[in-house]
Amino acid sequence: MNDTVEARTVSLEAAQRVVTACLEAAAGMGVSVVVAVVDVAGELKAFARMDDAPLLSVRVAQDKAWTAAAFGIPTHDWWGLVKDDPAMLHGFVKTDRLMIVGGGVPLVSRGAVVGAVGVSGASAEEDRRIAEAGAAVLAPHAADPDPGSPSAGDRG
Repeated sequence: MNDTVEARTVSLEAAQRVVTACLEAAAGMGVSVVVAVVDVAGELKAFARMDDAPLLSVRVAQDKAWTAAAFGIPTHDWWGLVKDDPAMLHGFVKTDRLMIVGGGVPLVSRGAVVGAVGVSGASAEEDRRIAEAGAAVLAPHAADPDPGSPSAGDRG
């Protein structure tokens, strides 16, 4: 029986790449947003607030990231899960920090959720697109074998 498990989490360098990609996407769309990247436990890892981004978005971005990390699904998927279930709609969505609008996206590396990014300050759809742009920076590394695995081979 195992008494512990290992969990991979997003590195600071990767989290900063996600933030940078989100800021570039937002600038390209002409919107000012807040970007929060959290680790696999939902704790803040990297953060940026663009000039003119709404103050309330500081907390909302972090909560979107927390929701995506805690459940491993994008925040925009939540409405479809709760809209036809009164108990979920009126009970579960009152969970502290749970966000059910677009802008929170899990960060996935080698098939595992390693954190999440949350974006707030624009429309829910714009927040979603910006967060997805940030999450996509991990995609090129998704197929990389674990450096410690036998299949990793000589990386010399």
